[in-house]
Amino acid sequence: MRISDHLRFTGSALKHWFIAQCLDSLVAGVLWWAGLHWIRAPWPWLWAALAALLHFVPNLGPVLALLGPLLATTLKWHDWRHPFSVLALYAVIVVLDGLVLQPYIMKRTAKVPMWASILLPIVLGFIIPFWGVLLAPPLLAVIYAYRARYKKTESFTAP
Repeated sequence: MRISDHLRFTGSALKHWFIAQCLDSLVAGVLWWAGLHWIRAPWPWLWAALAALLHFVPNLGPVLALLGPLLATTLKWHDWRHPFSVLALYAVIVVLDGLVLQPYIMKRTAKVPMWASILLPIVLGFIIPFWGVLLAPPLLAVIYAYRARYKKTESFTAP
């Protein structure tokens, strides 16, 4: 296999990962909008759009997406219930996205198994603290694309 073939194949795997990441960000934005609309937070569409954009930044993005609606509900209602509802919504979205949605979307779009998309970011996060978590999802997409290609060529050459 030539270098150009490897580059093309890797680019294709990264394209599938990017599509999965866009879909995951869109779902996270919809969840934010629905939850903030239900809580009656001010400007739920704005915070949801911002959350969807910030969802591309691993670990730090969801926390930054929390700050706007938390501050807006605190300033609007001057009570503890509405900001606490935003914090609870954040917790639900982070757990649901991290343990269910993102692994499922990665499995469907980039053909990465759920266990790998949960485990590898944790392991790489310990080995290379910030960069490991950032690089784990696209790295998994490329590794599993090559693995599938190897299995496919292996099945064609087996007697």
